[in-house]
Amino acid sequence: MRIGLLGTGPWARATYAPALAEHTGLEFTGVWGRRPEAATDLADRYGVTAYADVDALLAGVDAVAVALPPSVQAELAARAAGAGRHLLLDKPLAVSAAEGRAVVEAVERAGVASVVFFTARFQKEPDAWIEEQAAVAGWFTARAHWLGAVFTSDSPFAASPWRREKGALWDVGPHALSVLLPVLGDVRQVTAAAHGPADTVHLVLDHATGASSSLTLSLTAPPAAAGAEVELRGEAGVSVMPGSSEGAVAALSRAADALVRVVGTGRPHPCDAAFGLRVTEILATAQARLTAARG
Repeated sequence: MRIGLLGTGPWARATYAPALAEHTGLEFTGVWGRRPEAATDLADRYGVTAYADVDALLAGVDAVAVALPPSVQAELAARAAGAGRHLLLDKPLAVSAAEGRAVVEAVERAGVASVVFFTARFQKEPDAWIEEQAAVAGWFTARAHWLGAVFTSDSPFAASPWRREKGALWDVGPHALSVLLPVLGDVRQVTAAAHGPADTVHLVLDHATGASSSLTLSLTAPPAAAGAEVELRGEAGVSVMPGSSEGAVAALSRAADALVRVVGTGRPHPCDAAFGLRVTEILATAQARLTAARG
Protein backbone atom coordinates (compact mmCIF):
# COMPACT_ATOMS: atom_id res chain seq x y z
CA MET A 1 0.00 0.00 0.00
CA ARG A 2 1.48 3.34 -1.07
CA ILE A 3 1.43 5.96 1.65
CA GLY A 4 2.36 9.63 1.76
CA LEU A 5 3.15 11.83 4.73
CA LEU A 6 1.52 15.19 5.39
CA GLY A 7 3.71 17.18 7.76
CA THR A 8 7.39 17.99 8.26
CA GLY A 9 7.64 19.13 11.91
CA PRO A 10 9.52 17.47 14.79
CA TRP A 11 6.91 14.74 15.28
CA ALA A 12 6.85 13.93 11.56
CA ARG A 13 10.65 13.80 11.39
CA ALA A 14 11.24 11.85 14.60
CA THR A 15 8.36 9.37 14.44
CA TYR A 16 6.25 9.29 11.30
CA ALA A 17 8.90 9.31 8.59
CA PRO A 18 11.10 6.58 10.12
CA ALA A 19 8.10 4.38 10.99
CA LEU A 20 6.69 4.63 7.47
CA ALA A 21 10.08 4.08 5.83
CA GLU A 22 10.79 0.97 7.91
CA HIS A 23 7.35 -0.61 7.56
CA THR A 24 7.43 -3.71 5.35
CA GLY A 25 3.73 -3.52 4.48
CA LEU A 26 3.86 0.05 3.22
CA GLU A 27 5.59 1.84 0.38
CA PHE A 28 6.55 5.30 1.63
CA THR A 29 6.35 7.40 -1.51
CA GLY A 30 6.16 11.11 -0.72
CA VAL A 31 5.98 14.08 1.63
CA TRP A 32 3.99 17.30 1.61
CA GLY A 33 4.46 20.14 4.09
CA ARG A 34 3.36 23.69 4.61
CA ARG A 35 7.02 24.69 4.23
CA PRO A 36 8.22 23.39 0.83
CA GLU A 37 11.89 23.53 1.84
CA ALA A 38 11.21 21.31 4.85
CA ALA A 39 9.30 18.85 2.67
CA THR A 40 12.21 18.69 0.26
CA ASP A 41 14.69 18.12 3.07
CA LEU A 42 12.64 15.31 4.65
CA ALA A 43 11.85 13.68 1.31
CA ASP A 44 15.53 13.71 0.30
CA ARG A 45 16.45 12.03 3.56
CA TYR A 46 14.25 9.04 2.71
CA GLY A 47 14.58 9.03 -1.06
CA VAL A 48 10.92 9.87 -1.72
CA THR A 49 9.17 12.63 -3.64
CA ALA A 50 8.55 16.08 -2.19
CA TYR A 51 5.19 17.47 -3.27
CA ALA A 52 4.33 21.15 -3.48
CA ASP A 53 0.63 20.35 -3.92
CA VAL A 54 -1.47 18.19 -1.58
CA ASP A 55 -3.74 16.94 -4.35
CA ALA A 56 -0.75 15.80 -6.38
CA LEU A 57 0.40 13.68 -3.44
CA LEU A 58 -3.11 12.28 -2.94
CA ALA A 59 -3.22 11.27 -6.59
CA GLY A 60 -0.15 9.08 -6.16
CA VAL A 61 -0.96 7.16 -2.96
CA ASP A 62 -3.47 4.78 -1.42
CA ALA A 63 -3.23 6.25 2.10
CA VAL A 64 -1.87 9.24 3.97
CA ALA A 65 -0.32 9.63 7.39
CA VAL A 66 -0.93 13.04 8.96
CA ALA A 67 1.46 14.73 11.39
CA LEU A 68 0.06 18.26 11.46
CA PRO A 69 -1.66 20.56 13.97
CA PRO A 70 -5.18 19.23 14.64
CA SER A 71 -7.12 21.96 12.84
CA VAL A 72 -4.94 21.52 9.75
CA GLN A 73 -5.17 17.74 10.10
CA ALA A 74 -8.98 17.77 10.22
CA GLU A 75 -9.31 19.75 7.01
CA LEU A 76 -6.77 17.68 5.08
CA ALA A 77 -8.02 14.36 6.48
CA ALA A 78 -11.52 15.08 5.19
CA ARG A 79 -10.01 16.09 1.84
CA ALA A 80 -7.94 12.91 1.66
CA ALA A 81 -10.90 10.72 2.57
CA GLY A 82 -12.94 12.46 -0.12
CA ALA A 83 -10.24 11.42 -2.58
CA GLY A 84 -10.62 7.80 -1.42
CA ARG A 85 -7.42 7.65 0.62
CA HIS A 86 -7.11 5.67 3.85
CA LEU A 87 -6.06 7.63 6.92
CA LEU A 88 -3.40 7.21 9.60
CA LEU A 89 -4.11 10.20 11.83
CA ASP A 90 -2.68 11.70 14.99
CA LYS A 91 -4.36 12.78 18.20
CA PRO A 92 -6.29 14.93 18.76
CA LEU A 93 -8.35 14.30 15.66
CA ALA A 94 -9.52 17.93 15.79
CA VAL A 95 -10.03 20.73 18.32
CA SER A 96 -13.76 21.09 17.81
CA ALA A 97 -16.57 18.59 17.55
CA ALA A 98 -17.65 20.08 14.22
CA GLU A 99 -14.20 19.60 12.67
CA GLY A 100 -13.96 16.05 14.00
CA ARG A 101 -17.46 15.21 12.77
CA ALA A 102 -16.54 16.43 9.28
CA VAL A 103 -13.66 13.95 9.20
CA VAL A 104 -15.86 11.06 10.34
CA GLU A 105 -18.56 11.92 7.80
CA ALA A 106 -15.97 12.05 5.01
CA VAL A 107 -14.56 8.67 6.08
CA GLU A 108 -18.03 7.13 6.16
CA ARG A 109 -19.04 8.55 2.78
CA ALA A 110 -15.86 7.31 1.13
CA GLY A 111 -15.75 3.96 2.92
CA VAL A 112 -12.04 4.36 3.70
CA ALA A 113 -10.13 2.95 6.66
CA SER A 114 -8.99 5.16 9.53
CA VAL A 115 -6.71 4.72 12.55
CA VAL A 116 -5.88 7.48 15.04
CA PHE A 117 -2.49 7.15 16.73
CA PHE A 118 -2.91 7.27 20.51
CA THR A 119 0.57 6.21 21.61
CA ALA A 120 -0.31 4.07 24.63
CA ARG A 121 -2.92 2.14 22.63
CA PHE A 122 -0.19 0.89 20.30
CA GLN A 123 2.59 0.23 22.82
CA LYS A 124 2.85 -3.46 23.70
CA GLU A 125 2.66 -3.44 27.51
CA PRO A 126 0.13 -0.62 28.01
CA ASP A 127 -2.13 -1.98 25.26
CA ALA A 128 -2.12 -5.48 26.77
CA TRP A 129 -2.90 -3.99 30.19
CA ILE A 130 -5.81 -1.95 28.80
CA GLU A 131 -7.28 -5.06 27.18
CA GLU A 132 -6.91 -7.06 30.39
CA GLN A 133 -8.49 -4.39 32.58
CA ALA A 134 -11.38 -3.85 30.16
CA ALA A 135 -12.37 -7.49 30.80
CA VAL A 136 -12.43 -6.96 34.60
CA ALA A 137 -15.74 -5.95 36.19
CA GLY A 138 -16.29 -3.71 39.18
CA TRP A 139 -13.90 -0.81 38.68
CA PHE A 140 -14.85 1.90 41.16
CA THR A 141 -12.56 4.78 40.31
CA ALA A 142 -9.41 5.71 38.42
CA ARG A 143 -6.86 8.48 38.45
CA ALA A 144 -4.62 9.53 35.61
CA HIS A 145 -1.63 11.85 35.79
CA TRP A 146 -0.27 12.81 32.37
CA LEU A 147 2.42 15.34 33.13
CA GLY A 148 4.74 16.64 30.46
CA ALA A 149 7.65 19.06 30.69
CA VAL A 150 7.31 20.40 27.14
CA PHE A 151 7.37 24.04 28.26
CA THR A 152 9.85 23.57 31.11
CA SER A 153 12.59 21.77 29.19
CA ASP A 154 14.35 21.91 25.82
CA SER A 155 11.59 19.87 24.15
CA PRO A 156 11.43 20.20 20.35
CA PHE A 157 7.66 20.65 20.75
CA ALA A 158 7.91 23.76 22.95
CA ALA A 159 7.66 26.08 19.95
CA SER A 160 4.46 24.45 18.68
CA PRO A 161 1.86 27.25 18.32
CA TRP A 162 -1.15 24.97 18.73
CA ARG A 163 0.28 23.41 21.92
CA ARG A 164 0.91 26.87 23.35
CA GLU A 165 -2.66 27.86 22.52
CA LYS A 166 -4.47 24.65 23.54
CA GLY A 167 -2.16 23.31 26.26
CA ALA A 168 -2.20 19.99 28.03
CA LEU A 169 -5.94 19.42 27.79
CA TRP A 170 -5.71 18.92 24.05
CA ASP A 171 -2.18 17.51 23.80
CA VAL A 172 -2.01 14.87 26.55
CA GLY A 173 -5.71 14.75 27.44
CA PRO A 174 -6.37 12.47 24.43
CA HIS A 175 -3.77 10.00 25.71
CA ALA A 176 -5.44 9.75 29.11
CA LEU A 177 -8.91 9.34 27.61
CA SER A 178 -7.69 6.69 25.17
CA VAL A 179 -6.69 4.56 28.18
CA LEU A 180 -9.69 5.25 30.42
CA LEU A 181 -12.56 4.94 27.94
CA PRO A 182 -11.97 1.29 26.93
CA VAL A 183 -11.83 0.28 30.61
CA LEU A 184 -14.44 2.47 32.31
CA GLY A 185 -16.77 3.14 29.39
CA ASP A 186 -17.88 6.33 27.70
CA VAL A 187 -17.98 9.60 29.62
CA ARG A 188 -21.53 10.52 30.60
CA GLN A 189 -20.58 13.84 32.14
CA VAL A 190 -17.58 16.05 32.82
CA THR A 191 -18.54 16.72 36.44
CA ALA A 192 -15.68 19.11 37.27
CA ALA A 193 -12.94 21.02 35.49
CA ALA A 194 -10.44 23.34 37.13
CA HIS A 195 -7.26 25.16 36.17
CA GLY A 196 -3.98 24.43 37.90
CA PRO A 197 -0.57 26.09 37.47
CA ALA A 198 0.11 27.40 33.95
CA ASP A 199 -1.57 25.05 31.44
CA THR A 200 -2.32 22.37 34.05
CA VAL A 201 -5.94 21.25 34.26
CA HIS A 202 -7.84 18.89 36.56
CA LEU A 203 -10.91 16.97 35.37
CA VAL A 204 -13.42 14.68 37.08
CA LEU A 205 -15.38 12.36 34.79
CA ASP A 206 -18.49 10.23 35.28
CA HIS A 207 -18.37 7.04 33.18
CA ALA A 208 -21.06 4.83 31.70
CA THR A 209 -20.09 1.93 33.98
CA GLY A 210 -20.82 4.04 37.06
CA ALA A 211 -17.14 4.53 37.81
CA SER A 212 -15.55 7.95 38.13
CA SER A 213 -12.08 9.12 37.17
CA SER A 214 -9.87 12.11 37.87
CA LEU A 215 -7.29 13.46 35.43
CA THR A 216 -4.39 15.84 36.00
CA LEU A 217 -2.89 17.06 32.73
CA SER A 218 0.07 19.37 32.18
CA LEU A 219 2.80 20.35 29.75
CA THR A 220 4.47 22.62 32.31
CA ALA A 221 5.39 20.13 35.03
CA PRO A 222 8.90 20.35 36.49
CA PRO A 223 11.05 17.89 34.52
CA ALA A 224 11.68 15.81 37.65
CA ALA A 225 7.91 15.40 38.12
CA ALA A 226 7.02 14.54 34.52
CA GLY A 227 5.55 11.21 33.54
CA ALA A 228 2.33 9.32 32.89
CA GLU A 229 0.51 7.15 35.39
CA VAL A 230 -2.93 5.52 35.40
CA GLU A 231 -4.26 3.68 38.46
CA LEU A 232 -7.52 1.73 38.68
CA ARG A 233 -9.25 0.74 41.92
CA GLY A 234 -12.22 -1.58 42.27
CA GLU A 235 -13.49 -4.95 43.36
CA ALA A 236 -10.42 -6.65 41.90
CA GLY A 237 -8.09 -4.38 43.90
CA VAL A 238 -5.58 -1.93 42.47
CA SER A 239 -4.01 -2.04 39.03
CA VAL A 240 -1.43 0.37 37.61
CA MET A 241 -0.68 0.76 33.93
CA PRO A 242 2.84 -0.51 33.14
CA GLY A 243 5.39 1.54 31.31
CA SER A 244 6.44 0.70 27.79
CA SER A 245 9.66 -0.96 26.73
CA GLU A 246 9.54 0.70 23.33
CA GLY A 247 9.35 4.16 21.87
CA ALA A 248 6.98 6.03 19.61
CA VAL A 249 8.39 4.73 16.31
CA ALA A 250 7.61 1.11 17.22
CA ALA A 251 4.16 2.13 18.44
CA LEU A 252 3.41 4.02 15.23
CA SER A 253 4.54 0.99 13.25
CA ARG A 254 1.84 -1.00 15.08
CA ALA A 255 -0.70 1.69 14.21
CA ALA A 256 0.33 1.30 10.57
CA ASP A 257 -0.09 -2.48 10.95
CA ALA A 258 -3.61 -1.80 12.21
CA LEU A 259 -4.42 0.39 9.20
CA VAL A 260 -3.20 -2.30 6.81
CA ARG A 261 -5.41 -4.87 8.60
CA VAL A 262 -8.47 -2.63 8.43
CA VAL A 263 -7.94 -2.09 4.72
CA GLY A 264 -7.62 -5.85 4.24
CA THR A 265 -10.49 -7.00 6.44
CA GLY A 266 -12.90 -4.07 6.46
CA ARG A 267 -13.26 -4.41 10.23
CA PRO A 268 -12.88 -1.04 12.01
CA HIS A 269 -10.15 -0.57 14.60
CA PRO A 270 -11.17 0.59 18.11
CA CYS A 271 -9.04 3.71 17.58
CA ASP A 272 -10.73 4.83 14.39
CA ALA A 273 -11.87 8.31 13.43
CA ALA A 274 -15.18 7.80 15.26
CA PHE A 275 -13.30 7.14 18.50
CA GLY A 276 -11.12 10.17 17.79
CA LEU A 277 -14.30 12.23 17.43
CA ARG A 278 -15.65 11.01 20.78
CA VAL A 279 -12.40 11.99 22.49
CA THR A 280 -12.65 15.42 20.82
CA GLU A 281 -16.25 15.84 22.03
CA ILE A 282 -15.27 15.09 25.63
CA LEU A 283 -12.33 17.50 25.48
CA ALA A 284 -14.54 20.21 23.97
CA THR A 285 -17.00 19.79 26.85
CA ALA A 286 -14.13 20.06 29.34
CA GLN A 287 -12.82 23.14 27.54
CA ALA A 288 -16.24 24.78 27.73
CA ARG A 289 -16.36 24.15 31.51
CA LEU A 290 -12.88 25.57 31.97
CA THR A 291 -13.74 28.65 29.94
CA ALA A 292 -16.96 29.21 31.91
CA ALA A 293 -15.09 28.86 35.20
CA ARG A 294 -12.76 31.69 34.20
CA GLY A 295 -15.72 33.86 33.28
